Amino acid sequence: MKKKKIPLRKCTGCGEMKEKRELIRVVKAPDVKSDDGSVISDGGISLDLTGKKPGRGAYVCKNPECFEKARKARRFERSLSCKIPEEVYEQMQNELKAFGNTDENGKGVSDE
Repeated sequence: MKKKKIPLRKCTGCGEMKEKRELIRVVKAPDVKSDDGSVISDGGISLDLTGKKPGRGAYVCKNPECFEKARKARRFERSLSCKIPEEVYEQMQNELKAFGNTDENGKGVSDE
């Protein structure tokens, strides 16, 4: 029987190739367009903890230091081909911190 191929992705912060399930996806949702093709609203940028949201994605380690490296070097903006406001970075950083305080099952972990 063949071994199942494990998908690898590159972290935008540290540049290491890791298994897809070890990384968090930052996604730019598709633009909403009207019938005549004009853009009604731009797609939002958010963390995709499930890896299933539609849109262009970039991957980052669960480590907050990798997120900061990618943010300072503007690697998310380059990967997603758009300008990202500071408020969005702050929101994503808060989500990442909240995600870091949970275990594999999604339950909260206390510092006891």
